[in-house]
Amino acid sequence: MTGGSPSLLDRLRTAGIDPGDSEEQRLNKSLLMFATGLASVASMLWLVIYWSLGPQLSSTLPFAFQILLATNLGVYLRWGNFEFFRLSQLALLLFFPFVVQWTIGNFITASGITIWGLLAPVGAILFMGGRESLAWFAAYIFLLALSGFFDYNLAAAEIQHKNNQVPIQTAVVFFALNFAAVSTIVFLLLRFAINEKQKAQARMEEAHRLLQLEQERSERLLLNILPGPVAERLKNSNQTIADGFADVTVMFADIVNFTHVAEGMSPSQVFAMLNRIFSSFDELAEQYGLEKIKTIGDAYMVAGGLNDDRADYSEAIAEMALAMRELLQRDFTVNDARLEIRIGIGTGPVVAGVVGKKKFIYDLWGDTVNIASRITAEGVPGMIQVDGMTFRRLRDRFEFHEPQTLYLKGKGDMRVYRMIGKKPGSGRRTAATAA
Repeated sequence: MTGGSPSLLDRLRTAGIDPGDSEEQRLNKSLLMFATGLASVASMLWLVIYWSLGPQLSSTLPFAFQILLATNLGVYLRWGNFEFFRLSQLALLLFFPFVVQWTIGNFITASGITIWGLLAPVGAILFMGGRESLAWFAAYIFLLALSGFFDYNLAAAEIQHKNNQVPIQTAVVFFALNFAAVSTIVFLLLRFAINEKQKAQARMEEAHRLLQLEQERSERLLLNILPGPVAERLKNSNQTIADGFADVTVMFADIVNFTHVAEGMSPSQVFAMLNRIFSSFDELAEQYGLEKIKTIGDAYMVAGGLNDDRADYSEAIAEMALAMRELLQRDFTVNDARLEIRIGIGTGPVVAGVVGKKKFIYDLWGDTVNIASRITAEGVPGMIQVDGMTFRRLRDRFEFHEPQTLYLKGKGDMRVYRMIGKKPGSGRRTAATAA
């Protein structure tokens, strides 16, 4: 039968552990069940030994102890009240050895059977904790002292009834058995506790390792969306993130006639084509130490000056623009559709920030962004156009055509410069060589 409550046999096999139990509670239940099993085995052994001795020692008490242990275990497995089970089992371990001694005689005739009561405070340390075990140890010492007091005062009466005493040979054997058995049980309990704690520690370490891996993966995903410093601020604060930058170089790359090219393709083919191209652009952005901002349909936006990866970010943007154009012209495994791009670059102040609470995006705003976008739209296939500020920074290392005047909506007439390439001898530098 599936879906029902577990059977008594299942609860016995799992020590009555519930899925919602903490690691500590699981250990406490396992330890107490293990201790109950050891005490049951020992009581059965003592029952057989006492039985074999015939009239010398009564087997009634060991048998009663066995019945009480089994009954208490059955009550726990049936109703699952671990607190009552723990308290009652410790009480049996504490009081029963003294009851046995009082029925047999004194410490000597009972062969030190009260040593079994030590299992109660030892068990309390393991099942409950150090503070809770103090009361159990105090109770054990009190019962020892009480037994010693009565044994001392009744010693004369005991001497007069020597015929009722257990033979000395039997008493010596049981002394050895009692101390050996209790020592063995204490050792096994401690060993079991240490092994279980080591297993729990190993599980915790594995969970911690998996949590770290998940955290690292989340970190990588976040850094794929946001610049590093912005991601750190977002993790540590719920405040709105918006920063002003006095000088940033922004580049837009727009695929020419993309809509016309994509008309005859399936959605998966369109996605595969864009993914190959933009993934290659991502690699170039990382190579040149620049921040990819976003893709907008068939347009790609990147910026320099938002981080401290390199100071010559305007030059890095120009080099990346040339590398993007060259990539599409020569690598037809990436650009199997023979697409062309037009690129616009602008330099100036921007506002950068994180927009939204869910599925947020890091974006740039300002006149610089608008200029870069509009001169891109006014470009021709394969051409890289820059504004006046960018031209003044790059003219010593890059070659340009004569300036042209374009009319930009909302801006009026503006001079733009079409980049040809790098000047001879200027070389190509990546973020690593610029650092």
